[in-house]
Amino acid sequence: MDFHSNIYVAGHNGLVGSAIVRALEGAGYQHIITRTSRELDLRNKEAVDRFFETEPVDYVFLAAAKVGGILANNEYPADFIRDNLLIQTNVIDAAYRANVSKLLFLGSTCIYPKFAPQPLKEEYLLTGELEPTNEPYAIAKIAGIKMCQSYNRQYGTRFISVMPTNLYGPGDNFDLQTSHVLPALIRKFHEAKLNQAPTVEVWGSGTPRREFLHSDDLAEACLFLMNHYEGNEIVNIGVGIDISIRELAERVKEVVGYEGEITFNTSAPDGTPRKLVDVSRIAGLGWSARISLDEGLQSVYQDFQGLDLVEQ
Repeated sequence: MDFHSNIYVAGHNGLVGSAIVRALEGAGYQHIITRTSRELDLRNKEAVDRFFETEPVDYVFLAAAKVGGILANNEYPADFIRDNLLIQTNVIDAAYRANVSKLLFLGSTCIYPKFAPQPLKEEYLLTGELEPTNEPYAIAKIAGIKMCQSYNRQYGTRFISVMPTNLYGPGDNFDLQTSHVLPALIRKFHEAKLNQAPTVEVWGSGTPRREFLHSDDLAEACLFLMNHYEGNEIVNIGVGIDISIRELAERVKEVVGYEGEITFNTSAPDGTPRKLVDVSRIAGLGWSARISLDEGLQSVYQDFQGLDLVEQ
C-alpha cells in the first residue's frame, strides 16, 4: 500500500477496526476512509454500491461484522447469519465492481470444526461439524472466505482472508450479555471487587482452552499481510499459546485485585473444548505477535477502569 492510497476500514469503531485505524495512522498512511453505521449501513446494498461509486477506494479492510459471545450467539442466531452475510456480500461485491486493488476479509477461528486436531491448521476448514452455539456466525464467515476465493478465481481479484484467534484490547465490549469471555471476566471481577462479593461465577467447567491475541497485534498482522501476502489460502493469526478458562479467570482475578472465590457453573455450555491455531504460515512469512497476555490484561484493565459503563 502506498502511503497516499485511499484505504477504507469497514467497522472502524469496533475492536478490530479501531486497532487497524491506529496501526495505519501509526505507520504513516494519510488517507483513511471511515463511515459509522449510521452514515453507511453495510447491510444495505444500494447504500454500499453508492459509497463505492462515489468514494475512490484503493484498499479495503473488511472488519465490520456482528459479533458476540456464547450467550449472544445462542439467543440471536438469525441476526448473526443474516447481518454478516449481508455485510460481507455487499462490500466484497462492490469492491470488485469498483476495481479495488486489494481487500482483506476478517474471519474467525471459530469457523473450524469443533473437534478438529490441535493446533488448528488452515487446511482443517470444512473437514468436520461446527460448534453448534456459533454455527450461524461461522457459516456466514465461511461464506465470506469462499466468496473472496471465488472472486479471485473468476475475476482475478486480490482478496485475502485472515483467521484471528480470540481477541481482546482497547474498545472491547464489556456488556455481560453480548461480550466474549475475557472482557466479561474483567467486568465480573471488577464489579465483585467493588461490591465485596464473596464469589464470582464463571460459565462452564473452566476446562476449555483458549488463545488470546491483542487487537493491536492483529492490526499489525493485517497491515503486514496486506503488504506482503498474495495467496488465495486463508491465514491464521494468533500467538500459538493457549490457556484454560480456569487459568484465565485466575489471571484476571489477580490483575483486578479481587480476593473472593471463583465458582464454575457447569450447567452452562463450554463451547469448543480447545481452540489453538497453528501460526506456522504467518510465521513463515515473517510475522509474530509481540504483546504477552499478562501485559495485555494489565493495559486492558486500565482502559476498562476509565470507561463509563452506564449504557453497558
